Amino acid sequence: MTKVKAVILAAGKGTRMKSELPKVIHTALGKPMVEYSIEAAMGAGAAEKDICLVVGHKAELVKKEVKENVTYVEQKEQLGTGHAVKCAEKFIGKDGITMVLCGDTPLITGETLKKLVDIHVKEKNAITVLSAYADDPSGYGRIIKDSWGKFMKIVEHKDASHEERRVNEINSGMYIFNSDVLSKALKKLTNDNAQGEYYLTDTIQIAKELGLGEVETVEIDDMNEIMGVNSVEELQVAEKVLADRASRGL
Repeated sequence: MTKVKAVILAAGKGTRMKSELPKVIHTALGKPMVEYSIEAAMGAGAAEKDICLVVGHKAELVKKEVKENVTYVEQKEQLGTGHAVKCAEKFIGKDGITMVLCGDTPLITGETLKKLVDIHVKEKNAITVLSAYADDPSGYGRIIKDSWGKFMKIVEHKDASHEERRVNEINSGMYIFNSDVLSKALKKLTNDNAQGEYYLTDTIQIAKELGLGEVETVEIDDMNEIMGVNSVEELQVAEKVLADRASRGL
């Protein structure tokens, strides 16, 4: 059995929530948002002790609100998604596979993540990216493939060329890495870009350049599942979806 670990990014302030609380502990149907990500990770095969929350803003508050007995690492400075995952380098180690998830996506399901894990293992991928097709992909990172449909790179909206912006396949921000591949790529990660940030997506490029294995995408059926909550309005939308699922016994 492949060991399944999860790193959940939960360090953000969430200024658009207009609240002093860390974003991930705002509640949806009475439960902190990050709890849904933890439950989804467990539904995909990760044990509590194999789930690591990267905390930052008001870290103690987040720890107090989370019910499960998970691991924590602290991101003292907000230097990008790659830096957040880098903070969990020791936890990631070299064994098994590591899911990288977001603490502000309460609609992701264990079923979807389990499917991602199964495909990753079956296909013997080094990295598997959860993607979606969006009618309006504005603002999202684009998945760029060659004429054979093979993964080439992820390009952020702001860095995308006119041609690349016409691509409708978007990055969900959720991934599965072979742990050893992620560890090797994190060691080579730099912040040599206009923002001076460490981008997690750069680790995929590094892994490709080092020839560490295949990168594939798996398309999600329900785009709602990858919706990030950044405002009170988006939280209300997420709550409606959760309430609808609950009414249908899902």
